[in-house]
Amino acid sequence: MRDLTLKKSSSSQRRKLHLPRHNTSETVMSSKAVSSVLMLTTFPPRECGIATYSNDLKLSFDSVYGSSSNIEICALYDVKHPLEAADHFKYSLNTDCCDSYELLSSKVNADNTIKLVMIQHEFGLYNGCSDFFIDFLKSVNKPIIIAFHTVIPTPNTQFINHVTAMASYAVGLTVMTHDSKRILTNTYGISASKIEVITHGTHLIRHKNKAKLKAKYGLEDKTVLSTFGLLGPGKSIETTLEALPEIIKDFPKVIFLILGKTHPTLVKNEGEVYRDLLVKKTKDLKIEAHIKFINEFLPLDTLLEYLQLTDIYLFTSKDPNQAVSGTFSYAMSCGCPIISTPIPHAKEFLSANKGLLFDFENSKMLAKQIRTLLSDKPYRKSLGLNGLHASAANSWQNSALAHGELFQDYAPQLKLGYRKPDIKLDHLYKMTTNVGIIQFAQLNHPDLESGYTLDDNARALIVICEQFKLTKDEGLIPYLIIYFSFILNCQRHDGRFYNYVDKNAQFTAQNETVNLEDSNGRGIWALGHLLEIIDLLPDSYAYLGARAKECFQEFLPNAIGYNSPRAMAFIIKGIAASGLAGSNASYTHTFYKLGSKLLKMYKHESQKDWKWFEPYLTYGNSVLPEAMFEVYKLTEIEEFKLTAYESFNFLLEHLFTDDKFRVISNQTWFLRGDSLKNRSLGGQQPIDVAYTILALKNFHTIFSNEGYDEKMERAFSWFLGNNHLNQIIYNPRTTGCFDGLELNNVNLNQGAESTLSYLMARLAFEKAS
Repeated sequence: MRDLTLKKSSSSQRRKLHLPRHNTSETVMSSKAVSSVLMLTTFPPRECGIATYSNDLKLSFDSVYGSSSNIEICALYDVKHPLEAADHFKYSLNTDCCDSYELLSSKVNADNTIKLVMIQHEFGLYNGCSDFFIDFLKSVNKPIIIAFHTVIPTPNTQFINHVTAMASYAVGLTVMTHDSKRILTNTYGISASKIEVITHGTHLIRHKNKAKLKAKYGLEDKTVLSTFGLLGPGKSIETTLEALPEIIKDFPKVIFLILGKTHPTLVKNEGEVYRDLLVKKTKDLKIEAHIKFINEFLPLDTLLEYLQLTDIYLFTSKDPNQAVSGTFSYAMSCGCPIISTPIPHAKEFLSANKGLLFDFENSKMLAKQIRTLLSDKPYRKSLGLNGLHASAANSWQNSALAHGELFQDYAPQLKLGYRKPDIKLDHLYKMTTNVGIIQFAQLNHPDLESGYTLDDNARALIVICEQFKLTKDEGLIPYLIIYFSFILNCQRHDGRFYNYVDKNAQFTAQNETVNLEDSNGRGIWALGHLLEIIDLLPDSYAYLGARAKECFQEFLPNAIGYNSPRAMAFIIKGIAASGLAGSNASYTHTFYKLGSKLLKMYKHESQKDWKWFEPYLTYGNSVLPEAMFEVYKLTEIEEFKLTAYESFNFLLEHLFTDDKFRVISNQTWFLRGDSLKNRSLGGQQPIDVAYTILALKNFHTIFSNEGYDEKMERAFSWFLGNNHLNQIIYNPRTTGCFDGLELNNVNLNQGAESTLSYLMARLAFEKAS
């Protein structure tokens, strides 16, 4: 392969979000007051698990829905937990004061912006005035949803009556495990149709290097066990301490991190009795050198770093009634292999080879499970990755989507609109070396072994050109040069391009065995975008335009011989973007000839019920009618316009069904004569979403009354959770995009194609000044 330095003269489920109910942009809320959900909960700065949970839910809800609607907090407090930072809360409730319930219900009923009330419920929070709490529920004239954080499996009659009374005044209930739903249904007699399972949220992680994190925290060469949370006897940390002496004999580099301060209520009532007991036990067992107490309520980012450096996470709660644990969820999201007591959350989520269980307070069994994982690193890694992939479906963003859908079920007046994330190129930069953008990633880590492709570097050049068009940011130019250099150095002496380059910047044998027409087309498409913005670049970079035209000209004689419809379409798009067809006869001729070949294909394959260029729909379909549209715009020949319009609308009928956007699966394709009902839901790729959005934007310029702009919004919402899994595909934490939407899961790897596809789609909604 030629040197890759650019030279001036050298030669690419249950409820789904229904778009008629969910506006796809925030602009719908003009001068009217924003509707809201009032959430009764503990909230920071109060330190407790429900406060942390509620804060995470509110932040994710705001992130997903932006300013279209919001969660208003009604902060709970009592004598032992006075309300802090009271000026931050419009609403509050003193759970020890009977009059406070009546006052709150009056205020809620009078506030027309509140469309629904959600109560984060733990029995200890409202017990002081339980009868008044029931009266409060009865007096509120807004729909109420109660989220049960604990469900007691063996209640007495009085307790059952209390829970069923609460449920009778709620339109819906949420729990975090299927076991909790089963108990409410079978033991309490509550209708299953009234109960929704929304699992505890987990954090999307920007995964970091474990060895570097261990070095950061002074844990080099250590095998790290950890647990975290507010300390109290229920955590049963002593179970782990009693298991460690046996473990340390064979694994002397083990260290156990106990992350978290003592529960504030416990400190107020009895001081640090429990922590002192643990410290004494470490001394008695002579394991002080292997124990480290981190006596802090850790900031989220710090906590997530500790969990990422953890080799085994231990959850030792001795409370069989604990339905769910946020600490457990956090550990799964960080890829920690987990050993846990059999609380319902653990039994459900550690099944299918995602973790190990041991009996409550059984130190010997815990030691055996720890030994199993310490002795088998591949197995340990496998458990962690399995848990990580399973937990992604429960990310806080997906939890927000599930809550938003539930809210609208019971309060249709809520006007929820998706918030488009800000444009960020962090992951693109991370994937880029001085050679080009790397093809694949493992999670969010670039996989250099996968090498590079012309396909991805062409797409990367398009993204940089579009971003430069918007921002005029000269900091983008070094990346523009990297991607352009890659394209130049893939060009062969006959003007065509190679596609595959290995990690050492050498062309691979794959280039000799694979049809490269589509890749060549993408390269020309990217060069067209560079020529489109060349006059916007500083004068010192004018040579880039000359070199791009030279590259274009060297390729042009090959174009008419191409037969791949997508290759022809990409070349047409590249010539159209470059503007060369309007001033150069050879480009105009090539442009027209390629359009005519596509038109001929359309006439050959098109039938009454099949208005398409091929006898099947595969990938990148939208570029074909868009290419026809580009030929019409230049030639003004009506036949091209009719073909573009007819074929594009035929395609859209197969992409937008039942108010959903669904691209053609790469697992089965869609053959002429197939039924729409039998289409596979798996194998949906971000690249097809991007191509569709770009085509919709183009068609909207002339066909402005066809609703293409609304379809753009709906298609983009696929990235934000409007898909058959109701899960986000874009990762706002890493700024990468997941590689695909499968039948039952999202592929969490964030390679170049998916991330660049997202960015192309996102940039399509921006307008250059």
